[in-house]
Amino acid sequence: MSERTTLTTLARRLRPSLSNRPVPVPAFEHVPTPPSERGHWLLAGTIAALGVAVLVAVLTGLVGHARNAPVAPPTVLVTAATPAPASAGSVSATGTSAQPAIVARPPVQGQSLTRLESPLQTRVSQSWMEGFYPIYSVAQSTFGVNWLLIASIHEQETAFSTAPSTYHGLNFAGCCGGPMQFNVTNGPVSTWDLVSDSYRYGARPAAYDHPTARHPSIYDDFDAIMAGAHLLSADGATLVLEQGAWNAAYDYYGHDAAGVAYADQVLARAIGWSQHGFCANCGLEPAMVAAVHAAYGAPVLASLTPASATPRATSAKHSRGRKR
Repeated sequence: MSERTTLTTLARRLRPSLSNRPVPVPAFEHVPTPPSERGHWLLAGTIAALGVAVLVAVLTGLVGHARNAPVAPPTVLVTAATPAPASAGSVSATGTSAQPAIVARPPVQGQSLTRLESPLQTRVSQSWMEGFYPIYSVAQSTFGVNWLLIASIHEQETAFSTAPSTYHGLNFAGCCGGPMQFNVTNGPVSTWDLVSDSYRYGARPAAYDHPTARHPSIYDDFDAIMAGAHLLSADGATLVLEQGAWNAAYDYYGHDAAGVAYADQVLARAIGWSQHGFCANCGLEPAMVAAVHAAYGAPVLASLTPASATPRATSAKHSRGRKR
């Protein structure tokens, strides 16, 4: 056999074995390689760690207490002038509205003038007062009564709701209660009965201190302050801190010598706030009290009968807040 024939025969024998060899698969270069997920897991872990840190900070009190900006008092619309002394022979008019003034007298003898001279010494915090500012604002816009007069009544009655038993029970005379010390016993229709629905006229704030489950309530801040503003409005108070405001404060307490002193102090405080800015912890200015008395209180006090002008015979509308 020739060499050529031998090589041809060998090639034929090897062909099947070569055809059975696996053909190498070419690389598919157009298919991208999946990216690494390490970065995503790292980001997720970082976010989770931050969330846990924030949760711990809130639960431990490190953050969250200053979540809201401080609430400022309502704007003082008008700066009231210091009143001038009344002319000789003039008498302040009360009950100048279309209906007689709403004056509530308790069924028992109340406090004397000396109780008005012994204020309850309580310092009121800024955060405590912030709960009342929105209510004062709603009461002013709803009933057209200067919020400084409303706040001054609130201070005079319960030292901005810090006096004992403000939110439960009745006062020492057993007639009045709540932040604005409404009389609930001078029936058959009490002073509170006359104005208890006042809360319906304004928009109740979404949140405030001491809300009650049911309305109206003398212990609910909004219900009581709105009713107080309504009562002041019915008795002649407006946005102006003058004669009408004094009359309304006088009616709020009762027509006697103690009522004169009460109205003098309430209006003097409100006028002082309008001139110098609202200050929950500032005392009365004796000079302003004297000016208000000379303008509005003195003529009324002089017109009272000797019996009603005597402190021992006074019949207070109800307890005087800081004066308890």
